Amino acid sequence: MRKIYFLLSVLIVFRSALFSQAPVSSDSIAQYLSEIKNITGLNTPIWGYDIWSPIILVDPQTREVIATEPDTAGLLKSTGQLYQGVLPAKVNIANTAVTWGGKQWAMILLPLPVDKFDRVNLITHELFHRAQPHLGFIANNPDNQQLDKKNGRVYLRLELAALSKALAAKTGAEAKSHLKNAFAFRAYRRLLFPGADSTENLMELNEGLAEYTGMMMSGRNEMQTREHFIKSIDNFMRVKSFVRSFAYETIPVYGRLLHEQNVQWNKDINKSTDLTAYFMKQFSIVLSPDLKGFTESTSALYDGGKIIAEETERELSMLRQITEYKRLFITEPHLTIPLRKMNVSFDYRLMVSLEDIGTVYPIIRVSDAWGILNVTKGALLSAAWDQITVTSPVDADGKKLHGDGWTLELNDGYTVTQAPDKKNFILEEK
Repeated sequence: MRKIYFLLSVLIVFRSALFSQAPVSSDSIAQYLSEIKNITGLNTPIWGYDIWSPIILVDPQTREVIATEPDTAGLLKSTGQLYQGVLPAKVNIANTAVTWGGKQWAMILLPLPVDKFDRVNLITHELFHRAQPHLGFIANNPDNQQLDKKNGRVYLRLELAALSKALAAKTGAEAKSHLKNAFAFRAYRRLLFPGADSTENLMELNEGLAEYTGMMMSGRNEMQTREHFIKSIDNFMRVKSFVRSFAYETIPVYGRLLHEQNVQWNKDINKSTDLTAYFMKQFSIVLSPDLKGFTESTSALYDGGKIIAEETERELSMLRQITEYKRLFITEPHLTIPLRKMNVSFDYRLMVSLEDIGTVYPIIRVSDAWGILNVTKGALLSAAWDQITVTSPVDADGKKLHGDGWTLELNDGYTVTQAPDKKNFILEEK
């Protein structure tokens, strides 16, 4: 299989929706950014490295950019304390680390959260991603399709419910009992899905550590931190897809609890660390060899019956959704677009796995050598990430094509033609 080069950006729509947001003046933005620079400097001991870096704030509606410093290509103009410009259409907008204008930036969507804790948490999370190479970590974003399965979701929810009770515990012994149960649910989930330990660990080393960093730099005190986690877990339970979002909930909690006994624990780990094994050793957790029996006997402590009932209902609904997606993108006429050097952003809350076929992203934006694809009603990204499929085009206006819930703007040298089967369509280079 040919090697595919791409830049992955995940739209943090879900997390942003939890924050109270409002437009702010440029003076306030300058103040906020100065505040962040001071905070990262004060928190240098967390990683032994100041994660402050160039930041660009982007208005997703207008693509206008506010930056902390000039770019090297002369695209940004000084406005006094800050720099402004417009982000080209080929660059996807997301909360992420991005290379543009000759520099690497931490990109943040506007408007910023009104709450200071949330604002600092969000921005320093993205600054961690910008600093990852310097800290020795790799940006991995593997799919964890087992978390779209009934039992994957059930045992993740039970793990998080146990963590929530550990956070609310009145004594250390009570907290450790819930913590042990959380690890048991985690271990049993991974027993049911071989290989999940590896893919989940990669995501937790990426997004989990980023969120832990944001939480640690946010300035919340102990009580506020625990309340934040409990509320975040409660909101997470209602998310449609856990595949790419779970690490925001798991590692920050385990890390914060471990911080109470070892403030420098994160300096012990590296890009190859098995975080689950590491945490269990640090917490002195020993699990029962009968994981199935143990988890069955303890699930009632965390409303296991209710969780199983909800996930059973969800599974039936998802089976109907999967059948419809297979009809749209496999059986019915469709357009297949090859991916060569793509930049992609999507809403991770809404992903639907079609297992070895690929994943449907109801909202996704892709830019590639051929142009820009905007999707608002679903597209099938192949398991190999080498092609994306949308429904059949219904209208064409020069270099711009339209379908049900998607638009495709083609660059020179590319065209959409009928496939050899005379039923479907393909995008080709002229």
